[in-house]
Amino acid sequence: MDAPSLEVPLSPPRRASRAKRWVIGVLLLLAIFVGLAAVKAGQIIAMIKAGETFVPPPESVTSAKAEAFGWQGARSAVGTVLALRGVTLSAELPGVITDIRFENGASVKKGQVLVQLDTSSEQAQLTGAEADAELARLTKDRADKLHAQGANTQSDLDAVRARAIQASAAVAHLKSLIAKKTIRAPFDGRIGIRQVELGQLVSPGNPIASLQSTTPALVEFQLPQQALAQVKQGQKVRLHVDVFPGESWEGDLTTVNPEVELSSRNVRMRATVPNADGRLLPGMFASVEVLSDASQQVVAIPATAVLFAPYGDSVFTIAEGKDAAGKAALLARQQFVRLGERRGDYVAVTSGLNPGQTVVSSGVFKLKNGAAVVVNNALAPPVEAAPQPVNP
Repeated sequence: MDAPSLEVPLSPPRRASRAKRWVIGVLLLLAIFVGLAAVKAGQIIAMIKAGETFVPPPESVTSAKAEAFGWQGARSAVGTVLALRGVTLSAELPGVITDIRFENGASVKKGQVLVQLDTSSEQAQLTGAEADAELARLTKDRADKLHAQGANTQSDLDAVRARAIQASAAVAHLKSLIAKKTIRAPFDGRIGIRQVELGQLVSPGNPIASLQSTTPALVEFQLPQQALAQVKQGQKVRLHVDVFPGESWEGDLTTVNPEVELSSRNVRMRATVPNADGRLLPGMFASVEVLSDASQQVVAIPATAVLFAPYGDSVFTIAEGKDAAGKAALLARQQFVRLGERRGDYVAVTSGLNPGQTVVSSGVFKLKNGAAVVVNNALAPPVEAAPQPVNP
């Protein structure tokens, strides 16, 4: 006989109460979600409205005016300072140095004895040769008198004359050897550091010292072949060297090479520059400008005012207007320009800008067309046509 079951079935009212609690919870969650969504939507709408009415603060920039310059045309190049005359002195004959008559770096005159080699052997031979030459001369004089009296033959006279010539040639040869062992300055100039010592045996070609004449100095540089139409001999040349910042030398274009180099299509040129103080030394690097004879009027602005871009260069002009809020303000207007030659901190504008217009000189990278600006030139960098860097 089976035992009776102890399970008591749930009553319908308890099931209905549990379902009701679930429905109420879902509705509460839904209400909370809808409330949060409504709040967020209100915030977003408020932000959109604020963005539509927001006026960005004006950008702080510096300004400059487009100026009309009398711009003298120039062709720029890099060059090298050369000596007007320069040689490395050396011995022509072998010998032992017996005397050195110059100091390192001293100025010397043309013909001044610099180094003397040992000539004792040649001097001894010269004494005997001069005596032999004198005897040959006297013999020739007597032979001439005897021939005039008919006391000797023509062949005897010719032999005596030849002997006299040979003796004179021997003297001249020894004097030439002595002169070649006396090394003199071939021109006025400044001599370098000596490379020989007293008592040293030198061979032909051994360097003794460098001799340079730098008054005036030469400057050699190259320009592209297109410059030949505007460059000619006699034009003025301006020279700058990094060693002396802020200073310049002016000279004349003296040589234009009559051929164009095939490898570079450039033309070599030389200018002569006065160098009375001798500060321009051979081998110095130099910046060269070949100046044209006439100047031209150009509109120039600081190069920092230009916004360079692949689709075209532009500047921002400054003019009075109204900002997005309708208030009076200075506005930056983008304007495309065509640029010309650049000189120092300036760049020439060939079209797109008129003299007197005010442009943004720094801070153009953060502007857009129509942006409000405020001009503060207190910290504006100096703009120079020929700036010179200052070494710290």
